[in-house]
Amino acid sequence: MLLVYTHKITPRLRYTFKHICKRILGLEVKFTSKVEDFIAHNSLKMSYAKQPLSNELFVRSHTLLFEQGLADLDINVQQWENTKGFFATGERSDLPFDIFAASFYLLSRYEEYMPHVKDDYGRFMAKESLAYKHRFLNQPIVDVWAYKLRAVLQKRFPDFGFSKRDYKIQPVIDVPMTYYFRKKGLLRTIGGTFSDIGRFRLKQLYQRYLVLMGFKRDPYDTFKWIITKQKQSKFKFLVLFLIGDYSTYDKNINVNKREFVSLIKSVADYCNVGIKASYFALEDISILKKEKLKLEAITNIELKAVRHSFSKLNLPQSYRNLIELEIHQDFTMGYIDTLGFRAGTCTPFQFYDLDYEVQTPLQINPYHCLDFGLLKYQSELDKKEHLQKLIDEVKAVNGTFIPVFHNYTFSDLDRWKGYRSLFNLILESAE
Repeated sequence: MLLVYTHKITPRLRYTFKHICKRILGLEVKFTSKVEDFIAHNSLKMSYAKQPLSNELFVRSHTLLFEQGLADLDINVQQWENTKGFFATGERSDLPFDIFAASFYLLSRYEEYMPHVKDDYGRFMAKESLAYKHRFLNQPIVDVWAYKLRAVLQKRFPDFGFSKRDYKIQPVIDVPMTYYFRKKGLLRTIGGTFSDIGRFRLKQLYQRYLVLMGFKRDPYDTFKWIITKQKQSKFKFLVLFLIGDYSTYDKNINVNKREFVSLIKSVADYCNVGIKASYFALEDISILKKEKLKLEAITNIELKAVRHSFSKLNLPQSYRNLIELEIHQDFTMGYIDTLGFRAGTCTPFQFYDLDYEVQTPLQINPYHCLDFGLLKYQSELDKKEHLQKLIDEVKAVNGTFIPVFHNYTFSDLDRWKGYRSLFNLILESAE
């Protein structure tokens, strides 16, 4: 157990040390403000304050973990060996940067509460982030810092045996549209037919009617392939179905259709199942609740996981709604067009509510790769290279790699050519 001496024990301090020490390093941590308790402790210990007590392991603290609310912080990012650091500590500190304050800044998504430019959907984009501007978005920097702390602790306490965690994967499959042509109803099918004719998409028109007449499988119906892959993998896939009402943004088939219900049930026999919350459920908790109850009625299992449409988050309200409905896992934290680590970590973490200054029961599972983020790389070789680099970064710290693919990503459509092999690359990385 690591004992941390500090002049003031705050919720921010507990939250950050727990993530770095317990979740990443597997190390129990306790806190004290009593010098005599600190001196009496005969195992791992460090002080986190403005000044060291004597010659103990010492990290000079920034003020961030002892503050409340938001402030305009002065952040100076500097190179630190194979990574970057900010909140410099000075010469007497055993670490050149206050990794705890810096980690809290990234994990709490502090910067997303500050004024920033949003995209057309109202999303916080990668280009606005500190990590993108200072080129450490492609590294799980909080986990890297944790391992630097571990190295310093090992040097000071050579007889202590640290536990080792294993690299994991958590594949997520989004299902915003179960079928491309089937089960759309007469009006939508007629509309699609006229659209194909009007735009001279004759190949698509031909394919549409081959599917509708039962001569060909629907291109988005890749569920047999997904289930086969799940049977071969030791890690459970999470499949998220959009079951919200039809709208401008959400165009899935009606959840009352018998075939859709039986598909969800058959996938739930092999994979974990959750909901892809509809676009309007983001703002309206009553819609989210309705969708939650619908899925629970189909699967007879309490809903555990949600991902919001278009990867959109309104902090902190989106997460407060999940907490109020007792949904404990979120998979929305990531960037749609850029690979990397939005919250700076590849370790699932708890949501910290900056307004209420409290750690919540909601676990955030940050994704590091969305299939759309790979589209900007032209060749399959480029896609594989960038994906492999990302996997290697997570493996280096024995973290959890979370990719998000869609059911249609595994189709034969030209746009998604080669994506099955990219998904296989991820599955093979855990063997």
